[in-house]
Amino acid sequence: MNKSGNNINIINQGRKGYMRNMAPIDFKSRISEKTGDIMGIASNNVITIPPTMPIIEAVKTMLNHGFRRIPVTDAGTNHLKGIITSNDIVDFLGGGKKNLLVKNKFKGNLLAAVNGSISEIMETNVISLNVKDSLKRALNTMLKEKIGGIPITDEDGAVKAIISERDFVFLISGIVTDNTVEGFMSKKIVTAPSDMSVGAAAKSMINNGFRRLPVLRDNVLIGIITASDIMRFLGDGDMFDRLVTGNAREVFQVPVSTLLTREIIFTKSDVDLGEAANVMMDKDVGSLPVLEDGELKGIITERDLVRAMAD
Repeated sequence: MNKSGNNINIINQGRKGYMRNMAPIDFKSRISEKTGDIMGIASNNVITIPPTMPIIEAVKTMLNHGFRRIPVTDAGTNHLKGIITSNDIVDFLGGGKKNLLVKNKFKGNLLAAVNGSISEIMETNVISLNVKDSLKRALNTMLKEKIGGIPITDEDGAVKAIISERDFVFLISGIVTDNTVEGFMSKKIVTAPSDMSVGAAAKSMINNGFRRLPVLRDNVLIGIITASDIMRFLGDGDMFDRLVTGNAREVFQVPVSTLLTREIIFTKSDVDLGEAANVMMDKDVGSLPVLEDGELKGIITERDLVRAMAD
């Protein structure tokens, strides 16, 4: 059940109807090694924030634009100084290592902490690429460093674009790859029971390095909770007011099931990777649970698709 009390709709995309090329193609051939081809798929409509921006304003910026990550740059030169992700925000608000800043520097005053600058919690050891780099280098870097997005700078070090796993998913969206979901899905899945608290789910994500957790009730999948969902919950309206005015315990005890508002978009193990990619793009999701006869068998994510392109 979602917040409105309506049943969650489960949508299964069939084997046909999405594929734009019916003959199999070598999807790895779409990864160019040519200089500068990275800019062919990277987003140059990139939003950056200065390191002096308050943490709460950075959260609002991410929520308003629906971003998982934002490069942090010098206000004058746009030179890359760091990057902030939804996981960093959940880590900070949800009691991870970054939350120690609240205890140590701000003496437990979360209101003061969220008005501190984003430089306090941003990642400063940022992996970046150059506008002259190839797609292949971007792909290999993303996999080697296990990161979902990479800022792209010019010769002067100014941020010009950002490339993400989603950009690579777009490359194989709707093509026939002759590779199925089963070959690349994750079969060992960490899940969350529907009554797990938001705080416990946040710590599970942080400790395991995950961006999402499938939520089960009586061993039946009822939704997926993401780091962005938790960030949106903690940073929005009434809950944020409670969080910073001393009722944090109450906020973190809310069950994750109350955050589930999206319909479940799932796939099957025999579906072609190109079709799975197309569904992700069409439904604007970063992963698809894999169900067989209603049972959760695995999950295929954007990162799994990127890995498939490199194998």
